[in-house]
Amino acid sequence: MTHVRTIVLGASHWHVPLCAQAIAGEHDVVGVGDEDVSRVQVKELAARWKAKTEADWQKLVDLPDLGLAYVFGPHDGMAEKCMALIERGIPFVVEKPLGTSLEELSSVRQAAESAGVPATVPLVQRGGPTEKWLAKAGRPSYQRASFIAGPPSRYLSNANPWMLDPVRAGGGCLANLGPHFVDLFLRGCEEQAAHVDSRLSSGLHRQAVEDHASLIITTPEGREAIVEVGYAFPGSPLKRYCSFTSVGDAGFASVNSDGTAAFTALDGTTETDKINVDSDPLYDPFVRNVARTLEDGFRGLPTLAQLEDVMRPIWQAYDDQHGGNKHA
Repeated sequence: MTHVRTIVLGASHWHVPLCAQAIAGEHDVVGVGDEDVSRVQVKELAARWKAKTEADWQKLVDLPDLGLAYVFGPHDGMAEKCMALIERGIPFVVEKPLGTSLEELSSVRQAAESAGVPATVPLVQRGGPTEKWLAKAGRPSYQRASFIAGPPSRYLSNANPWMLDPVRAGGGCLANLGPHFVDLFLRGCEEQAAHVDSRLSSGLHRQAVEDHASLIITTPEGREAIVEVGYAFPGSPLKRYCSFTSVGDAGFASVNSDGTAAFTALDGTTETDKINVDSDPLYDPFVRNVARTLEDGFRGLPTLAQLEDVMRPIWQAYDDQHGGNKHA
């Protein structure tokens, strides 16, 4: 189903421009919301979509005959917006982490399931080149993901300063970047996390949110993943450093930051290729899949229950690092 009446909340979020072309092609955007509708990015998106802007998101969710909503923006307001959409029976797409605690996410998931309101999450690495290459190794026994993005100062320059506030964002690089790679591991091994060890640091940039985080996730069967994320790469056209390895019953797969990829099978033969490791192009096909599956309740796309499984070890890491107390 395409061209349903759609609203986009939190339009100054840095992922929205990555979705803009597909949203224009697939939906009829009737309202664009943001805390500051005077921002250039918000005005440009509204003009592109021929939609009105509105600082009060509640007025947008009350527009008539809405068929879809996208929820971006500060994490501390996500759960309230999702609950309002659920009350009105409006299907929605919501950015991870959906709130600043596991409790917020769980309450939204339960409400959406009870009301029968479809919801999905742009865990865009699913089905992407990196996941497909790592899958050559089979169900992972051991997996490692390293994804080091640019410095936290980029959120000051791209109109998302709330990302450096742990109360509004819930955390730093782990809550922001970590979900994609925890999801790749849990999805690949078809298990949930049973135990997590963690280390978070803000030593590089001395911000209130962490700029480096490491997780070791173990499943009930003893499968293990190391996930390293950070805001530690310099500001650069390269944007990020990333590398991945996966060991499974079919062999060993690896992907490097420049896209060079190798797979060595159990018989010792090796194949190589070069893939696109840039995650930005993955948002366009996600939006088109949202339109394609809307009538089927987003069948085949990430669910809130799956996001809950992903965020459980991440929020646990924050709690562990704060002495067992609940994080902000």
